Amino acid sequence: MAAPFESPPARPLVYAHRGSSRRYPELTRAAFVQALADGADGVECDVHLTSDGHLVLHHDARLGRTSNGSGPVAQHTLAQLRRLDVTSWKGVRIPPSHGAAHEQLMTLDELLDLLLAADRPVGLAVETKHPSPYGQGLEEAVLALLMRRGWNPETGWLGTVLVSVMSFHPDAVRHLLDYVSPRHVCQLVSGTSLSTVRAGLGVGAVTAALCRAGVRLVVPPAVPLISRGEVEIAGPGIRYVRENPWQVEQWRRNGSVLRVWTVDTFADTHVCLALGVQQITTNVPALVRRWTAPDRAPAGGNQPRIPQVVGAA
Repeated sequence: MAAPFESPPARPLVYAHRGSSRRYPELTRAAFVQALADGADGVECDVHLTSDGHLVLHHDARLGRTSNGSGPVAQHTLAQLRRLDVTSWKGVRIPPSHGAAHEQLMTLDELLDLLLAADRPVGLAVETKHPSPYGQGLEEAVLALLMRRGWNPETGWLGTVLVSVMSFHPDAVRHLLDYVSPRHVCQLVSGTSLSTVRAGLGVGAVTAALCRAGVRLVVPPAVPLISRGEVEIAGPGIRYVRENPWQVEQWRRNGSVLRVWTVDTFADTHVCLALGVQQITTNVPALVRRWTAPDRAPAGGNQPRIPQVVGAA
């Protein structure tokens, strides 16, 4: 299998955050088609379980921010979700090449089909969203789907797609480690503000404050999972990176692969380059690919160090 996954490239791998989501509605077929067209090395997606057991791509626990629906995602069937308008909120036209209206809401199964059809090595980072009414049944459903499709949890490869699974919740990560090589498990870490919690969960101020308090209890146990090397992919947000560069650099020196999110500016991109970040998650993959070209590296800064990844079985 060809670069970028078999040999260290001269730049970080660029993962499209919810697809090319600055251009097209997040987590839609259009966003992922555009991510591939933009040359993204991989894509990131968020999954929830529907009431009838399908893994659907959706970020918030509740509908409303990115559709004309309402209520918890988990209380809807896939057929009900298919009837929602998940693109108009963005205010952009979806070209026919990027899928019809009824194809925009995707399942994890359908995303795998799209990535495999690209006929080139592509990374897929799957985030399980918590709290979930299904608890770790969400991780079980993801693993069952991947295994059914032929995924090798030791090498990480499913055909031409290199799959990793990640979560903010340490218990979910520990559960994944019972089945998956640490090389393909990512512990996400966030510096949270009230506004980011409200935006991420689609809830009001009071609920957001309660959730933020819960996150503050979760984050400290998450950091030792990385520091002790229990997982090999560290997933700090760019805010956390800026506030704790010494910690992030130590993780890299200890052998962790750094997957930093969500990096959308020239300045943040070059913070990542200076720290030797190996994977950048961004809403604007075409721009970040341009900014991370070898001739754009900061003068005197460290070139990204990307460990060799074992190819497909």
